[in-house]
Amino acid sequence: MITSLQNKRVKTVARLHKRKVRDQQRKVIIEGYRAILCAVENQYPLDELYVCPALFFGGNERALMRQAENAGARVMQVAAEPFQKMTCGGRLDGLLAVAPQIRRSLRDHPADPKGLYVIAESIARPGNLGSIVRSADGVGANAVIISDPRTDVFDPQAVRASRGALFSIAVLESSTRQALSWCRENGICTLAASPHTSTMYTEANMREATAIAVGTEQFGLSKAWMERACMCVRLPMFGQADSLNVAVAATVLLYEAVRQRRLDPRWDGSTN
Repeated sequence: MITSLQNKRVKTVARLHKRKVRDQQRKVIIEGYRAILCAVENQYPLDELYVCPALFFGGNERALMRQAENAGARVMQVAAEPFQKMTCGGRLDGLLAVAPQIRRSLRDHPADPKGLYVIAESIARPGNLGSIVRSADGVGANAVIISDPRTDVFDPQAVRASRGALFSIAVLESSTRQALSWCRENGICTLAASPHTSTMYTEANMREATAIAVGTEQFGLSKAWMERACMCVRLPMFGQADSLNVAVAATVLLYEAVRQRRLDPRWDGSTN
């Protein structure tokens, strides 16, 4: 039982909330039952699992502890106060894991000729990035492509917002130039989300291989996407706001792709 706030492991985990430290150690913090379960079920390796039984919500935590331990994680019990120091705040459920960062490049990913992808360019807020990953997993997309990243996909807030989807769907990193070239070389139609077009999102054909591109919260997609995408599409806005949150917009577009594919007589129950 770890009881001291000065314990070396407590301090080490607390420091991982800083990106510089995470990148130096190539580690990621995974908080919460659902995210950790998703990592374990998808064979994502865990180094350590810290547990605080006093904070458990239900009766499934101990089974998860056994799963993680059987998969190679070192399980350690922590008192409530030091456990809170190790977390990034918010709702606590007594489970926190430390795992290696496993980064994947777009150039090493084989394209699916019927695939559905979402491209997130220069997203700045980790919560938005995590939510996009969660939505992409929700529709069964093939991958999330993060181009010219401005935030860290392994930020604890991104991991938390993804609800563990970060470990169940391919998350690939690239430059915008690489992403555009990869899509073109593999015959994937790129749809750029923008308010500056007359084409409604429902008018685009998303039944074939499609990559939906969304851009920064403040400025949207870069000039490269606006000029080189196959089509620019917009969401209708009937109130005073001129745009949706980027994660919400990505979700609407992804589910439009699902709607179209379900109406296709060739649909086999998947989005790809």
